Amino acid sequence: MAHWQAKYGMMVYRGWLFALLLGLCPVTVYGEALVLIHGYLGNSDNWRDSTITNQLEATGWQDGGLLRPGWHGVGWPSGGKTYYTVALPTEAPLLVQLSHFAAYLELVHARHPGESLVLVGHSAGGVLARLYMVQYPGAGVDVLVTIASPHLGTETAEIGAVIGSTPLAWLAPFLGAGVFNRSQALYRELVRERPGSLLFWLNRQPHPDALYVSIVRENDSLLGFGDLLVPTWSQDMNHVLALRGRARAVATPGGHMLNAQDGKLILQVLLELRRA
Repeated sequence: MAHWQAKYGMMVYRGWLFALLLGLCPVTVYGEALVLIHGYLGNSDNWRDSTITNQLEATGWQDGGLLRPGWHGVGWPSGGKTYYTVALPTEAPLLVQLSHFAAYLELVHARHPGESLVLVGHSAGGVLARLYMVQYPGAGVDVLVTIASPHLGTETAEIGAVIGSTPLAWLAPFLGAGVFNRSQALYRELVRERPGSLLFWLNRQPHPDALYVSIVRENDSLLGFGDLLVPTWSQDMNHVLALRGRARAVATPGGHMLNAQDGKLILQVLLELRRA
């Protein structure tokens, strides 16, 4: 990490020196990189279908592309506002997903040296982003926004794990539900935190300094339904032992899926970042 920081610092220094030699007026080039991380069984289209990417582009953000294995992108945007989506093996354990995600973030760092880095994760994607920050504390993440993420686990994962340990697991592939078998390791990682579980360990690790924001689903005021997959108490990062008192929580109505309101809240957080 020190090697990369030194390299980035030299690149920024040379850029300023070049501008001065040209006799340009000194200006502050402000850049932001935003990475959108989908949840379990999701994909990059979730951010588009919910109009979140449309809202970003309407406020000046450019689409940096879908980060996937073997991708190197087109062009080298810098000094502006660029968002990325990712391709992840969401049925795999979080540590397997982390290996993919960390490789993507290396590319983002290389393309945006010295710029602000914001991670936005939906559902299990929010837990993955937090795991990345703990495992790579020097990565320089400025903001983490999680949306309906099971930071303290969920009974839904426990139900999935139980199904995988019953005779139903043998029938699942024939019923088109083989996903239950393929996701068993992930389910065990997302059960309600308990000694020996991944979440129990993660929630007690030092977290780097950053702005932590939880978008929490509350019960719908009209129908009385909220997030049926992840309980409200599990979505608030203030309930994470290592983050008590360090996170902001914003309650919004609706179910588990992404929606247009999430885009508005993300833009509010980004506006705060620019003003800071």
